[in-house]
Amino acid sequence: MVTPYPPRNVLGGALEPCSADPLTGFFRDGHCNTCAEDAGRHTVCAVMTAEFLAFSKYVGNDLSTPRPEVHFPGLKPGDRWCLCATRFLQAHDEGCAPKVHLPATHERAGRIVPLDILKRHAAAD
Repeated sequence: MVTPYPPRNVLGGALEPCSADPLTGFFRDGHCNTCAEDAGRHTVCAVMTAEFLAFSKYVGNDLSTPRPEVHFPGLKPGDRWCLCATRFLQAHDEGCAPKVHLPATHERAGRIVPLDILKRHAAAD
């Protein structure tokens, strides 16, 4: 049985939903919940940009092309998505990190991405 970690955000509050359309999250519950089995740590609620989507495709993770066989609609700029913390940090290091919805970013993201970096990319929701 998979047991999620407590649903707290990087600001210390309750984890807010990231997106129901498209439905995101390791558990496909709309939240950036995580657990020990989530090897990718899908914990950063990122707001997609064209620049980030192009970067992600370039490094081998095409998030913009629909894949109906796995019920993936493809992402477009403005969509929120639970992004792997390591991919977010890589994009930050390359200068193309997306914005972050902090109330929906799991506290475990802070084990990979320093909180000050996440805050620098905070979306102005």
